[in-house]
Amino acid sequence: MSQGIAAPRTPLHQFTVPLSATRRGARLARLLATEQLGSWGLPLDPARLIVAELATNAVVHGRVPGRGFRLTLTVTVDGVLRIEVTDPRGESAPVARDAPPEPAESGYGLLLVEESADRWGVPPGPFPCKTVWAELEAGRFR
Repeated sequence: MSQGIAAPRTPLHQFTVPLSATRRGARLARLLATEQLGSWGLPLDPARLIVAELATNAVVHGRVPGRGFRLTLTVTVDGVLRIEVTDPRGESAPVARDAPPEPAESGYGLLLVEESADRWGVPPGPFPCKTVWAELEAGRFR
């Protein structure tokens, strides 16, 4: 995991949508990402899995009553797909960890993101928010 933000790249395609911090909002994030990736002619996986995990984390761990989260998908001219999920809980940054020692219903999301993405990170801010991002290189999704 990288703590910083990757260098900005020139966008070829970009999609941003605000969503409610509910289970329905997380499900809608996955469905909208699926539709958008399809309209760009890109394969759905593993991007769909990454969106689902990051959106679920935003709802479960980044929720502030009355505030939603934002999903952004960007495809750059050099063929990188960047997935960003921004939530209002900047003080609770996710931390990569090993799998839980005992079987559990949760705790595996960031492990899946780490295994699926070429790189991911959580830069600080903009206050009071945080953005968790993951990137896939062209060879991984084309």
